[in-house]
Amino acid sequence: MKKAFSQRYSNLLGKSIKETPNGVEAQSHLLLLRGGFVDSALAAGIYSFLPLGFRVHQKIAEVIREEINNIGGQELLMPVLNSKNLWEESGRWEAFVPPLFKVTDQFDREFCLAPTHEEIISDIARRFIHSYKDLPFSAYHIQDKFRNEKRSSGGLLRTREFWMKDLYSFHTDQKSLDDFYAQAKQAYTNIFNRCGIEPVIVSADSGSIGGAVSNEFMAVTEIGEDRIAQCQKCNWAANFETFKEGEEKKLVCAQCGSTDVKEIRAIEVGHIFQLGTTYSKKMDVSFTSPEGKKELVLMGCYGIGLGRLLATSVEINHDDKGIVWPKDIAPFNVHLIGLNLEDNKVKETTEKLYTNLTTAGIEVLYDDREDVTAGVKLKDADLIGCPYRVVISKKTVEENKLEFKLRKEVESRLITEDEFSKIID
Repeated sequence: MKKAFSQRYSNLLGKSIKETPNGVEAQSHLLLLRGGFVDSALAAGIYSFLPLGFRVHQKIAEVIREEINNIGGQELLMPVLNSKNLWEESGRWEAFVPPLFKVTDQFDREFCLAPTHEEIISDIARRFIHSYKDLPFSAYHIQDKFRNEKRSSGGLLRTREFWMKDLYSFHTDQKSLDDFYAQAKQAYTNIFNRCGIEPVIVSADSGSIGGAVSNEFMAVTEIGEDRIAQCQKCNWAANFETFKEGEEKKLVCAQCGSTDVKEIRAIEVGHIFQLGTTYSKKMDVSFTSPEGKKELVLMGCYGIGLGRLLATSVEINHDDKGIVWPKDIAPFNVHLIGLNLEDNKVKETTEKLYTNLTTAGIEVLYDDREDVTAGVKLKDADLIGCPYRVVISKKTVEENKLEFKLRKEVESRLITEDEFSKIID
């Protein structure tokens, strides 16, 4: 079995803080700052992911990879720096909202910092697609993006630099696009479920991306900037940008006509589009049909912002003590706390458990600090939010047991190491 990566809290970069930072509105922002997951000292909307936060970020990326690979997505990596000519070809150099971050090199050539990659993937596709035999296929990357937002807000919920998974699919006909779109919709639902979110899928406006069909995945929470209308009769839902109004200015369901429609606040965690020929027509992405005729490729695109998903997971999964991470994206599986470490037997027992768990492939955050109280250690464990907490102390050593607690539960209990091994497996 592969040895896991584990970490001693005493030399972890980025410790917890007691103070409530100024200007913090979202609970996720507060908990991520206080727990030592992110640092925001640079500028508004620009964050550094500290080791704990970056581990969660990487776990989210792996969840996304697993689900997108399962529907045939091929991972690649496209550049952040995009040339002006491609964005002019698509008509978005001046039209993209918010405006592009634009830079000029030493030869006065203009570039932008990509907020999305339809232009680049279309350029790649048109050089590798020749025949209907080359289709369908889908490709994605997980990479840095830049959005020139007027106002950043909610911590990681709206930033100017962020990592995004953008997937693009290419098809010969509408049925092929429809089939893959349905697969992508299910993959997205799986991703969000694994991140502790049950999304509401809504009809949405395509905005600066374009295309005729568009759906957003919404996480219902009061902190959300978006408003959605949801029918209580048939569960149809739409972003307020797309809902229909009746004669008496009541919300009316576009699917069944019911007026029993409620307004709900939510965070958009994913957005998928059927682009059709929006980009293939402008950029000449085509293929030769079985009859030898030139046809335009149909495209789809599918995006998830990793930082926003991370923050949304915290908004949904926390209590009054701190974060309660879903197992698939927790920074570590086990938060091991050593109390009374000045006692040689206690320290030896704790160190041995730390080594055994790590060797068994279980990721451990080990609070080995000897200069803080038990209360501080326990509060930090609740704040950080790993799924399993294990405490070793004089009492547990005397009874040849360990104190075990699930983060989502209130009570702890004494169990043997063998019993713990069966739980953690």
